[in-house]
Amino acid sequence: MLICGIDTATAQVSVAVGGHEGVLASTQSLRGRQHAEVLTPAIEFTCRQARVELSEISVVAVDLGPGLFTGLRVGVAAAKAMAYALGVPMIGVASLDLLAFPVRFTSRLIVAVIDARRGEVFYAFYRQVPGGIQRLGGHSVGSPDDLASELMATSEECLLVGDGVVRYREVFEGLKKCEIVEEGFSHPNAQSLVLLAHARALREQWVKPWDLQPLYLRKPDAEINWTTRPGA
Repeated sequence: MLICGIDTATAQVSVAVGGHEGVLASTQSLRGRQHAEVLTPAIEFTCRQARVELSEISVVAVDLGPGLFTGLRVGVAAAKAMAYALGVPMIGVASLDLLAFPVRFTSRLIVAVIDARRGEVFYAFYRQVPGGIQRLGGHSVGSPDDLASELMATSEECLLVGDGVVRYREVFEGLKKCEIVEEGFSHPNAQSLVLLAHARALREQWVKPWDLQPLYLRKPDAEINWTTRPGA
């Protein structure tokens, strides 16, 4: 079983290929909003590095969000097109799950935070469990101050990870019992996507392309701008 993982939910474009042997090859690119231009070459390059033909892919995994609307839409559309063309099933994984997964080896409460722009962040809480992580509750969207208030209300030690923490570092740095993870873990990545998707694929927990829906949590900026314009 070979899985191609595609992640474009944040400023980073990430692609990975892997399966039973783990991740065979991966590519990351941080080039602003050029997701559409970067993604296809990244897929082709990653397959070459893994010495895998695109026709050998048996599952397409994609980051479902939440994240930046345009980038997320590019990744989900490309992943669906690939799955349709290859006639293979899909697996979707939430971006906050992907952020929390690499820092799972901790006894502390993990808080994954993505910059949602407009002065808001997407966030979720996680705890280590045997074999991975468990999300505690749903995904949330709110201001950095809202999240800081939740953190102050908990008595647990917390590990904060994601570009939302990096952008609003001044809000979180002074909180007791909270540590911010270094910037190398700021974005979800396709390596974690392949590993998490592989575990689900073994249990046949996949979906058809037409059933896969992105997780936006709020309306796109263009729609918000239109409805809040003067005279609307």
